[in-house]
Amino acid sequence: MTVPKSHPHPFRPFDAVMLDVGDGHWLYVEEVGRRDGVPAVYLHGGPGSGSQHAHRALFDPNLNHAILFDQRGAGRSHPYLCRDANTTAHQIADIERIREFHSIDRWIVTGGSWGSTLALAYAQAHPERVAALVLRAVFLGTAREVEWAFLKGPRIFRPELHQAFIEALPEAERGEPLAAYLRRLNDPDPKTHAPAAAIWSRYERALSLLEPGDVQLPALSDKPGRLPPTPLMEAHYIAKDFFLAPDELLNNADRLAGIPGVIVQGRYDLLCPPQSAHALCQRWPDCKLTILDHAGHDIAESGVRTALQSAVSEFTDLMRMAKNRR
Repeated sequence: MTVPKSHPHPFRPFDAVMLDVGDGHWLYVEEVGRRDGVPAVYLHGGPGSGSQHAHRALFDPNLNHAILFDQRGAGRSHPYLCRDANTTAHQIADIERIREFHSIDRWIVTGGSWGSTLALAYAQAHPERVAALVLRAVFLGTAREVEWAFLKGPRIFRPELHQAFIEALPEAERGEPLAAYLRRLNDPDPKTHAPAAAIWSRYERALSLLEPGDVQLPALSDKPGRLPPTPLMEAHYIAKDFFLAPDELLNNADRLAGIPGVIVQGRYDLLCPPQSAHALCQRWPDCKLTILDHAGHDIAESGVRTALQSAVSEFTDLMRMAKNRR
């Protein structure tokens, strides 16, 4: 990826807007690169984590017209942490609203974790608008994946962390810990949801790293600091099965036919293990699965960002060549 020396801040947005998408929601939408470049959109994870400055570096500022935005209720979008009119269908419609606003015909769609879920749902709803998919840490939005990520997987691979997560709850709630945390996170009272969010956030962060080090979870009785937003939005979506039918994304994988894709997957991703990515590629023949043997879930894990950049670059070159032939 070449960055011109004449531009001191190539990854700063050259434009940004607050876009009205209806239902009282306004999305923060920024543009990076060049307006005449190959269009691409980045879908952040969570749900609720918001787009980050580091995500801009997945694109070549000399060649791409990259769109990054904060999804409903996340980041710089308004109203913050609003879960009203906030479903997968709303998110898909928002992506289309952004595409139409920028007069883009087809674009490269990229995202990781929940961002991969949303990318797949969008591509299955609007395959004619997707030139290519670049995904990381595939998550298909199923209840069994959630149970693995927060209970079964940690019980096997991080038993001490799993025990601390369970024992942070009152004894009467430990029999069904996932349901207990979801009840607390979806409770409107900050005295209830804020401590639970602090525990959930640190637990999930530790599970996202191959080497998290010594992790100490806070207690429900601790006075929480800054409220971590992602657990609240995740709980909203988990409680509604991500607003998807059982195995919907896998069952509709045939709608991806003709869309080339690359999946970058950490071998030791505890939150989104390779099984889902492999199952998807079995039904999506235009997909290339790249498994990194020394990586977990996080985008900063060894080799993950470089592999994503390479895939975006490859599809960017193919789109440029196709445009030049016309």
